[in-house]
Amino acid sequence: MGRMQLETGTTIDGFLIGRKIHQGGMAEIWEVTHPDHAIPLVMKVPLILDGDDPTMIVGFEQEQMILPRLAGPHVPRCIALGDFSAQPYIVMERLEGESLLPRFKAAPLPASEVLAVGAAIAKALVSLHGQDVVHLDIKPSNIMFRPTSEAVFIDFGLSRHLRLPDLLAEEFRVPMGTAPYIAPEQVLKIREEPRSDLFALGAMLYALATGERPFGNPRHTTKALLRRMYEAPTPPRVLRPDIPSYLQEIILRCLEVKPDRRYATAAQLAFEMNHPEHVALTDRATREKTHWLRNLMSGRLLPPQAPPLSRLGAYRHASLAPILMVAVDLSPEGEPLAEILRETVSRLLVTAPDSRLACVNVLRTARIGLDTLVDEDGTSLHVRRLVELKHWAAEMRLPPERLTFHVLEHSDPAQAMLDFARNNAVDHLIVGARGSGGVRRYMGSVSTSLVAEAPCSVTVVRNRLAPAGESEPEAAEAGA
Repeated sequence: MGRMQLETGTTIDGFLIGRKIHQGGMAEIWEVTHPDHAIPLVMKVPLILDGDDPTMIVGFEQEQMILPRLAGPHVPRCIALGDFSAQPYIVMERLEGESLLPRFKAAPLPASEVLAVGAAIAKALVSLHGQDVVHLDIKPSNIMFRPTSEAVFIDFGLSRHLRLPDLLAEEFRVPMGTAPYIAPEQVLKIREEPRSDLFALGAMLYALATGERPFGNPRHTTKALLRRMYEAPTPPRVLRPDIPSYLQEIILRCLEVKPDRRYATAAQLAFEMNHPEHVALTDRATREKTHWLRNLMSGRLLPPQAPPLSRLGAYRHASLAPILMVAVDLSPEGEPLAEILRETVSRLLVTAPDSRLACVNVLRTARIGLDTLVDEDGTSLHVRRLVELKHWAAEMRLPPERLTFHVLEHSDPAQAMLDFARNNAVDHLIVGARGSGGVRRYMGSVSTSLVAEAPCSVTVVRNRLAPAGESEPEAAEAGA
């Protein structure tokens, strides 16, 4: 098949071709319109070179399989597909917004901006991975931002859908990815690991923070790429001493060679970037140099033949690394229920050894006017609640990297909980329940609101030993 040419003014399957707006190495992007679609559209057309480029063709087939199955704000909406038997194309919504590339050209960026960009991309990865897709080509040119700030992935030619055939793996035996960002396991032709995307994101965070790529711009050969198995990048703070230690911790954890040393899920990475004050610092945070022998002796070198993962194995792993959120009542009346909550949470943590627990308490504020947020001794109520939360969790003896504490100040406890769960991709919410008093049956309760509206699983815990008719304090309304 020779290279196909398009011209402004021609029509393909009812789509009127407008001007060409992008010419890449693998595809062209054209403005198109259609009488049945009022939204702005673009048509992506592969550049099929003379003699045919099999990798490009198969990659475009892969994208045609994957993109129509994706939904949500982090991917462009797919409108129509063109078959290779005639004119291959993908028509999708035209994204309004900016590419990530200008920010890369402006690097190094302030730490706060690096975290904001990284958190937005990690949140997009949460959605993508939740739809059984590993992107495998995360890089600046493949990311855009909507005017509403959501990160959007725009190229799925190298991606892997865990419930679809992997055409690239079946037809080729070379590493697939972009050299500066490709994960070590991708070099070994493993294409089923979601944490490969976290490695690529870590490489981008490194470049945004330092202005330099962590591995330079290596040639796309297996020999060149294998060097990252044992040569760690220069720690970011060596290049820029003003980089916060927590940001170096996040970046170097993403860039660990072995996937199980990175974040377990994109949701956990997003959580840390949204809450840098809760990042548990290890030796990565203060690392000043690395060398080949240390990396080899510490087990950074991957085995020559890494065992392939089963089709759904990676996502079974992800399902075992949820973010749990528990709403804790810290009032004296809530102590019996708080103990039951702790026992329930402890059981759940045993079943998910890679999970993270967010302990939350709501300090209820007035809807109108100002509250006094100090006690009689002048101690901050927020600080006091934080200390009490840590005391409540101490008996579980969790390592610091699995545990965070949050005191939320809000006039609506249920809304505070819902916002926290949505913003941090919480997988499971555990909350204490009120009693069954008549007023509460009529007016409803916080736990009822959470069950009805939470974007995750909800476990409602009751104190079965409370006398009938008595109303228990609700965990989400502690401090009301």
